[in-house]
Amino acid sequence: MLKPEIEDGQASLADPAFRGDVLGGLARRPRAIPARWFYDRRGSELFEAITDLPEYYPTRTEVALLDSACPEVAKRVGQGRAVIEFGSGSSAKTPRLLRCIEPAAYVPIDISGDFLRASSAELATGFPDLPVLPVEANFMHPVPLPAEVAGLPKLGFFPGSTIGNMTPFAAADLLRAMRTSLGEGAMLLIGIDRVKDAGVLVPAYDDAAGVTAAFNLNLLERINRELGATIPVDAFRHRAVWNDDASRIEMHLEAVRHVTFTVEGRPFEIKAGETIHTENSHKYGERGARVLLRAGGWTPVAEWTDPKGWFSLILAEAQAVEVAP
Repeated sequence: MLKPEIEDGQASLADPAFRGDVLGGLARRPRAIPARWFYDRRGSELFEAITDLPEYYPTRTEVALLDSACPEVAKRVGQGRAVIEFGSGSSAKTPRLLRCIEPAAYVPIDISGDFLRASSAELATGFPDLPVLPVEANFMHPVPLPAEVAGLPKLGFFPGSTIGNMTPFAAADLLRAMRTSLGEGAMLLIGIDRVKDAGVLVPAYDDAAGVTAAFNLNLLERINRELGATIPVDAFRHRAVWNDDASRIEMHLEAVRHVTFTVEGRPFEIKAGETIHTENSHKYGERGARVLLRAGGWTPVAEWTDPKGWFSLILAEAQAVEVAP
């Protein structure tokens, strides 16, 4: 077996879950690597740049929706809750919610530790009297929350339609994990992108400036850096397609020529035209979003949408699980 071409002991420091997902994802057919591995520091920065692009409607639509709905959200959730944000990123939307509902604490959870700590410190300067308690974790599983919020009512915050990155099966599992993390009686404010014309959807994931392409290709850069891989990044191009049957945008990395490379010394071969599937972004209809939440153990109690009906913001509650008659 070939020895890994790795300098300075990088292989021993690599996240074992990242290693397993990359090696397993490249070996299977069709090839696929989970989208959560986009978010190293560079990937997180690129995603924040994506949210400012003219083609990328979700962020500006959700921000406007949050601003208009916030007074009613505040009435429904009340004061003194601990806000738990899943996948907080730069927490760009969070100040709007925090100013609106007067929480007792804020707990951002994110898998990218460096980015999490930097964004948490920046947010804390704007809210000097609010305890900000960052947690570095994979929120796809139940996450132990800081002891400081143990006795407080909870409000989960999951904006950006990140739920759409998971298959419906995985999304329901995630919602159940959130319910376990937050506890009975908690509330969840979640953004969910809706089905719309492919002419709007595809450019949002394949922008003219190429920022989304750089975001997608950065995954290969990360594999090279952290796993000592020899992937020729210039041999791949970004592709975004609308899969109508699955109601989702798919992102792929397509080989533009035949390539061979190694990851930790293990050989791989990809022919021209073959792809690595890197992300899904599922879009839901009005009823579909509500059914998904119920499948995850959450009962919708209020919903808001923009004038075009492109995006929805749903407030749900962790009520007792409904037993079938």
